[in-house]
Amino acid sequence: MKYLSVAIPCYNSQDYMAKAIESCLILKDDIEVIIVDDGSKDNTAHIGDEYVSKYPDTIKCIHQENGGHGEAVNTGLKNATGVYFKVLDSDDWFDQSSLVKVVETLKDLYNHNEMVDMMIANYVYEKPSENKTSVIKYTNALPQNRIFRWYDVKHFYPQQNLLMHSVIYRTQLLRNCNLQLPKHTFYVDNLFVYQPLPYVNTLYYLDIDLYRYFIGREDQSVNEKVMISRIDQQIKVNKMMIDSCNVMNLKSRKLRNYMIKYLTMITTVSTVLLIRSGTEENLAKKDELWAYLKQENLELYKAVKHTLLGACMQMDSKVGQKIITTGYDISRKLFGFN
Repeated sequence: MKYLSVAIPCYNSQDYMAKAIESCLILKDDIEVIIVDDGSKDNTAHIGDEYVSKYPDTIKCIHQENGGHGEAVNTGLKNATGVYFKVLDSDDWFDQSSLVKVVETLKDLYNHNEMVDMMIANYVYEKPSENKTSVIKYTNALPQNRIFRWYDVKHFYPQQNLLMHSVIYRTQLLRNCNLQLPKHTFYVDNLFVYQPLPYVNTLYYLDIDLYRYFIGREDQSVNEKVMISRIDQQIKVNKMMIDSCNVMNLKSRKLRNYMIKYLTMITTVSTVLLIRSGTEENLAKKDELWAYLKQENLELYKAVKHTLLGACMQMDSKVGQKIITTGYDISRKLFGFN
């Protein structure tokens, strides 16, 4: 059986997808690799099919019309047979020794009938243009090497959001929460992590640097200029996160507080990008986004507004906007995320 399904969404990824795929092949018997060719126009499809011919018991390659990153993840999940599910972007890769530890732990939990809903591991920002790496750990916030619940979780620092890079979900949990990412939309990673959280009861954290997240391509979706050009997609995901569940009704106080913090961070990113674009149209979209949150869930709006970030985002003066964007620039330099 396969303990872990790894979906690799690929669109015109011929130049770098091999590194992602090869990083999974240290455990061919226990891992299923699902390459999703999302309507590529280069040699991606051929490369994927070649890997299937070499490793037919480990790799699948699914070809589909272009639907965007979210639809490729949907396809990966639909075809996954592994007990757990992980997304690996085609320009990123796994540290192989860490992957071995992850799969060994998942196997052990399965064999002892102690399957958890979510596994968490560290991730590393790889920024070769600056010869810089930044490791995001959770050692201060999460118990290590044991099953725990939300009430065991401690304080997360601002840079410690659980991202797609750091989480591994139980496959059936993702299906149970009816996760369906929107087509032709960037930034769905946040929805992928956020929407299933209310279904998560048991967690497990390994202090290992599993996911290597490459930053540096000019066309990369997290490039600031690219994000501003796609700001309507960022807002769409932001609103879908608001609508995904009534966070204020969650019984677990720590889960509720974490999801408020996560939503605040994403809304902050949306707000900063809208301000930095410098257009009246986008400043109006900023006000509309906050009005949407207030209209859809007044209690959640008040909770977000009363966080430090939320309070800063409400500054409408030029001085306030300068404070907001300066703080964003400092965060980028400290954590290397953009």
